[in-house]
Amino acid sequence: MTDRRAEFRALHHGGRPLLLPNAWDHASAAALAARGHRAIGTTSLGVAATAGRPDGAAATAAETLALAGRLARLPVLLTVDVEAGFDDDPAAVAGYVEELAGLGVVGINLEDGRADGTLADPACVADKVAAVKAAVPDLFVNARVDTWWLGVPDPLPQTLARARAYRAAGADGIFVPGTVDLATLRVLGERIDGPLNALYQPGGPALDELGGAGVARVSTGSLLFRAALAAAVAAADAVRADGFATPAGLPSYAEVQGLVPADGAPGRRDRR
Repeated sequence: MTDRRAEFRALHHGGRPLLLPNAWDHASAAALAARGHRAIGTTSLGVAATAGRPDGAAATAAETLALAGRLARLPVLLTVDVEAGFDDDPAAVAGYVEELAGLGVVGINLEDGRADGTLADPACVADKVAAVKAAVPDLFVNARVDTWWLGVPDPLPQTLARARAYRAAGADGIFVPGTVDLATLRVLGERIDGPLNALYQPGGPALDELGGAGVARVSTGSLLFRAALAAAVAAADAVRADGFATPAGLPSYAEVQGLVPADGAPGRRDRR
């Protein structure tokens, strides 16, 4: 396991940013793995919406743990979005993350935004980071600073202060979603001591441009999940209207079935 965690850590120090696509169930993660993505994250929105629960409300600890157990069998390096840790008690957060680590997870994403749209006390978040690192020292902890995400006025000073506190507590990387302004990212990359993670934005800078600004990791967040929902609804609407033209790359029944482990559904017969 130490080798896998070391490999994941090394991916943040390559010549190009690590693209981390975010999956929401076994099929999405398995399909991404089959396309050669070595590292995959989970999206808390996708996991929550799939379970019929709200995102960011500490309501999906069980679902997230169960999903991690399913994805652990895939040939990928898995990092899991645990929202704010699903608990306010640092010891409880560390215990939960220990369970994830025991399944084979190599990293987590821990955020400081709260369900009511405010930011948590940075000292409390730092305590969670420290507890997790004490429990699983080689796990990659990506601490998310939600200043831009939540529209904090003049976010740069607070972002840097929070990033310093989380790094001092042991965080391995800092995630700042909500801005893809290259000048801003360049400042963040220069002043944050550790790998900087940005959230990909459609129509925004490309991967190499983000890398040139000092970004080490680029996450897709809920984008893939929302794109899949849009595609499903568009297909249903097309069938209802004038008919559905099969898009290029649409996987067949057999290809999707092939994403499931051979022992995952014993006795099932091929249905066309």
